[in-house]
Amino acid sequence: MKCVILAGGLGTRISEETHLRPKPMIEIGDQPILWHIIKHYAHHGINDFIVCLGYRGYMVKEYFANYMLHRSDVTFDLGTGETTFHNRKSEDWRITLVETGEHTMTGGRVGLVAGHLDKDEPFCLTYGDGVSDIDVGKLIESHKNSGKEATVTAVAPPGRYGAIELEGSNVLRFKEKPAGDGGLINGGFFVAEPSVLSRITGTDTVWETGPLEGLAEDGQLNAFIHDGFWHAMDTLRDKRHLESLWASGNPPWKTWN
Repeated sequence: MKCVILAGGLGTRISEETHLRPKPMIEIGDQPILWHIIKHYAHHGINDFIVCLGYRGYMVKEYFANYMLHRSDVTFDLGTGETTFHNRKSEDWRITLVETGEHTMTGGRVGLVAGHLDKDEPFCLTYGDGVSDIDVGKLIESHKNSGKEATVTAVAPPGRYGAIELEGSNVLRFKEKPAGDGGLINGGFFVAEPSVLSRITGTDTVWETGPLEGLAEDGQLNAFIHDGFWHAMDTLRDKRHLESLWASGNPPWKTWN
């Protein structure tokens, strides 16, 4: 199965970083968040990726073009022009990078990579700025068992502020950023049948308000509820939070060894 990753948006809400690089290339630890997402899917057996590029997409290309160079010892023979890699730390990944335009909408990007998808097999789809410990295998199983055209992962958004627990006017304790108000949101981890591509009408199609809403109206959208860790990197505050979790040595989305 292939996984499509949307990595072309402008990322205006984290402009402190995106004036220099596309949001999926913002680093958590010493690797871009895009790398964290790919590592998670690869841990669940998905190694074939299609990355939809847009804003500063050349930086994603340069990253993967030099991936082995940066992760291996290397000898350059300037006389012969030969390059030899030692202690190669390569990954079993196949990554197709597709320029889908700087201003193309999310659904439009998916439509532009349709030619790289298998016509008779569902595909995974996710955003290039969110990490989770979601069990991708169970997500795919839920999708297949549903018999529907697409599956969306439903998550409870993390709380932004701490809360005070009271008994009358007596403060019992402080709760650190409890989950949201009980409502579930689109967590951005999808599985879809090739038939959903027919719902994309052009580069201005917004995946979330076009195809998804149509699928829901037609009773063709399955929900996979994930109650584990999930966090999107929308703002500089989010980036710093994810960095602190990574620095702790036990980030909750790190499912790989």
